[in-house]
Amino acid sequence: MSKPLIEARGVSRVYADADGGGVEALLDVSLEISKGEFVSLIGPSGCGKTTLLRLIAGLDEPQRGEALLDGVKIEGPSSERGYVFQHVNLFPWFTVEQNIAAGLKARGVYKERKDDVKAFVRLAGLEGFEKSYPHQISGGMAQRASLARALINDPKVLLLDEPLGALDSFTRFALQDIILDLWEKRGATMIFVTHDVDEAIYLSDRVVIMTPRPGRISEIIDVGFERPRHRNDAGFMKLRASILEKLNLVGERKAPEYFL
Repeated sequence: MSKPLIEARGVSRVYADADGGGVEALLDVSLEISKGEFVSLIGPSGCGKTTLLRLIAGLDEPQRGEALLDGVKIEGPSSERGYVFQHVNLFPWFTVEQNIAAGLKARGVYKERKDDVKAFVRLAGLEGFEKSYPHQISGGMAQRASLARALINDPKVLLLDEPLGALDSFTRFALQDIILDLWEKRGATMIFVTHDVDEAIYLSDRVVIMTPRPGRISEIIDVGFERPRHRNDAGFMKLRASILEKLNLVGERKAPEYFL
């Protein structure tokens, strides 16, 4: 069996709070993800999904344990790990085309890869809007530009932190298909944070269920359905009901005890 592309080994992360104490975001989390996989992280708010994503991105570091890419410890951000945020963070003073090209320019490879910018504009369905600024396009188009900007750097891993959470249902469904299309064409490994069970099943090879704080992995589910998937299929609906039940169980909290 080939070694995993991404590994989290016994990762724990505690943040200081305003009272001088600590908030345990993650506790002893271990996870392996193979090259080319599409994995979704799902769980209650505050369960550490984004924290785990940030550790893999190199935007944060654990107090205990380690995250690795290709067997090498992750010690900071890298173009090998693209990141797409929940809220579109395009540069407002750049056009769509300039935003997509930003990473190439930062790495000093823009001249030799200039033609790739046009290819990614086309891949993201943004032809005709190359010269538009972020405020002149829709939220869905802006998120497509963010995806193109991350993918043009040929990352080994693309990390997506609820990138569709702020979009309406129709735009969200369309972008799910675009993400799958980009994943299949580019061959990147994708790790996707979401609160939407249907979205996780529709997109993923595996769904990782996390517990409330401190975040632990409760269960990892192999989806197993062939693509394209249909949300109203019996198997899809059965798996959705099962995951919702598991989320309800991991999210349960004990009733408070009163001593009078």
